[in-house]
Amino acid sequence: MSRPKKCRCINCCPDTNYFKPKGVPLIHLKEVSLSLDELEAIRLADLEGLYHEEAAGKMDVSRATFGRILDAARRKVAEAIVNGKALKIEENNNSIGG
Repeated sequence: MSRPKKCRCINCCPDTNYFKPKGVPLIHLKEVSLSLDELEAIRLADLEGLYHEEAAGKMDVSRATFGRILDAARRKVAEAIVNGKALKIEENNNSIGG
């Protein structure tokens, strides 16, 4: 049995929860779900330009866990862009505001 996930500090709340290709109705698109902790990892690493160690500290997770979250997030964003899918940002139950 796996350990329960540790609460992660999330300091961003997006104004929108969907991104999709222009000109295609959402009903005709497949979705890729991005959790808030994955969005936060992308924000810290790619937008803020923080090193993994510092970003992990801000999210209150280990550097290795941060790396796994960031890898999953980048893979999902790439899948949505390359394959023309909608990107849905979903709240996760294991995050807290910071």
